[in-house]
Amino acid sequence: MAKPKVAFYWCASCGGCEEAVVDLAEGILKVVEAVDIVFWPVALDFKRSDVEAMADGEIAVAFINGAIRNSEQEAMAKLLRKKAGIVIAYGACAYEGGIPGLANLTDKETILQYVYHDSPSTAGGNGTRPQPHLKVPEGELELPEFYESVKTLDQVIDVDYYVPGCPPTAKITLQAIEAILAGKLPEKGAVLAGDRALCYECDLNSTKPEKLLVTDLKRPHQVLIDREKCLLAQGILCLGPVTRGGCEALCVKGGMPCSGCFGPLDRVRDFGGKALSAVASIVDSGDEKVITKVFESVPDPAGTFYRYSVPASLLTGKRKAA
Repeated sequence: MAKPKVAFYWCASCGGCEEAVVDLAEGILKVVEAVDIVFWPVALDFKRSDVEAMADGEIAVAFINGAIRNSEQEAMAKLLRKKAGIVIAYGACAYEGGIPGLANLTDKETILQYVYHDSPSTAGGNGTRPQPHLKVPEGELELPEFYESVKTLDQVIDVDYYVPGCPPTAKITLQAIEAILAGKLPEKGAVLAGDRALCYECDLNSTKPEKLLVTDLKRPHQVLIDREKCLLAQGILCLGPVTRGGCEALCVKGGMPCSGCFGPLDRVRDFGGKALSAVASIVDSGDEKVITKVFESVPDPAGTFYRYSVPASLLTGKRKAA
């Protein structure tokens, strides 16, 4: 009996999700035994033409990580959607836009102006920008078109399931693959992780006060962290209470607060809004000046509360003036 065919592809992301697959370590041997990897450009020598030659639906499942920033990424996502029975948005960038999605807080022209004209490494240059099409004596060169904004994978193609994380852990990756192979998938559109807040799986949860209140928010480098005490109780901004569990609280175990990469719980429409609301609810003061001081201690509110989710949020990004 033929093995189910699996594809992996990398769009606008850092490459960490590809490493997450490799992080399966010996677990990847079980995967290779059970499936036939037919497309994984970052690790094996496959070409786009190999995918184009396949029949529609021939690939059992395609894991696509990364947001959509340019025309090549969109074209590959659409091709894999056509060829795959199941498409998984793998990792925070494909799921919610991720770190690349923070670019939506500015605009395309500002980005290109800085990168090709105003940055220290390009100052004094000839002002050349890459063009989607350029005719040269040898023929016509083509580069992917840089889009106006970053999009989540499901804003471009139909997505069947989501695996969160920046990157997803090896454990949750293997669980997702096993569920697919066993045919034990939940309803379409589900996030393949639990629906309880990260705090429930955090070893420090038992040290969190019954009534948690703060009068100041600190960044990790500003204090000597007590590794045996709830970080929020120490006034360190941790997004564990509003973040989906499943990562085993690895950042907290490493002495760093949760930054929200597993995304929102079910029924939460806007992660950043929920995070802001949660923090506001534990500020121990009704004094406007004190409240202002607490939130002013967060130097980059958008990058803190919407770090992984700008394209998927109600904000979506910077609005053009009417």
